[in-house]
Amino acid sequence: MTRGQELLQELTLEGEVTRRFLERVPFDKADFKPQEKSEHLNHLAIHVAEIVAWWKECIDNYELNFIDFKQKEIKSTVELLSYFDDLLTSAKKALSEVKDEELEKNWSMTHGEAVLFTLPKKQVLRIFCMNHLVHHRSQLGTYLRVSPKSVKQA
Repeated sequence: MTRGQELLQELTLEGEVTRRFLERVPFDKADFKPQEKSEHLNHLAIHVAEIVAWWKECIDNYELNFIDFKQKEIKSTVELLSYFDDLLTSAKKALSEVKDEELEKNWSMTHGEAVLFTLPKKQVLRIFCMNHLVHHRSQLGTYLRVSPKSVKQA
């Protein structure tokens, strides 16, 4: 089994859990945030969905530049789930096909000319992609638990 196939098994499981959280995001409460300094619920939910795109980006490229990044505008739970499902399908395909040699190559996150970090792709997939997804999904779970009563519990 390749490293990509191992990560694919993990992403498949994490994807199922993540989708259950995203199913519960009420866009009629999109502006909810648990504290003044927190992100809005819809922004966090879209971010959780978009993180899944990073697997394919990491596998197919050698850099991700966030200088011109704009979050996708999503207005409904149905739209959020469709977006997530499409990104997850692409990520799973990339993981199923990637060779171990490719995962040994370096990948960088940049913001304009600034290099934020450079690591081997195999570490980026684990540390940046997987751990980041789990972290923000956990945040989303907290939002869903403390938000107004009309929100379905995660």
